[in-house]
Amino acid sequence: MAFNINVNGQDHTVDVDDDTPLLWVLRDVLGMTGTKFGCGMALCGACTVQIDGTATRSCITTIDSIGPSKIVTIEAIGETPAGKKIQQAWLDREVVQCGYCQSGQIMSATALLAGNPKPSDADLDDAMSGNICRCGTYVRIREAIKQAATGSTTQGG
Repeated sequence: MAFNINVNGQDHTVDVDDDTPLLWVLRDVLGMTGTKFGCGMALCGACTVQIDGTATRSCITTIDSIGPSKIVTIEAIGETPAGKKIQQAWLDREVVQCGYCQSGQIMSATALLAGNPKPSDADLDDAMSGNICRCGTYVRIREAIKQAATGSTTQGG
């Protein structure tokens, strides 16, 4: 079946079964491999994209549920104000180790800051709780999000 979707500001027509997960449409049909497969059950957050600004697990979101929504992936998140701040903070705080979870982490963090530019610690916990980092860089992830929210570039700030 043919579906029209908007990804990163570009319209695409994809011919897939209606229950095909968005993750596989992005990776296998559109060739956008920045979004990762982790668990396939929306538990780890590696597959996180934004749909109309909301962090969404693409591994369980079927293509037939997308409709006219706007999808943003890691490939374009740096073009948004919050995404640019988060990506710079990720570099400043040297967050990445293996890097596998980072696209999902960045997508969740960016959705948080876009909707709440000055999140509390509880807001940060809620927004990031579904994103797992096997390398354990949670402290640096928190520091990077706080840096992006405050504009501070000092270590520990």
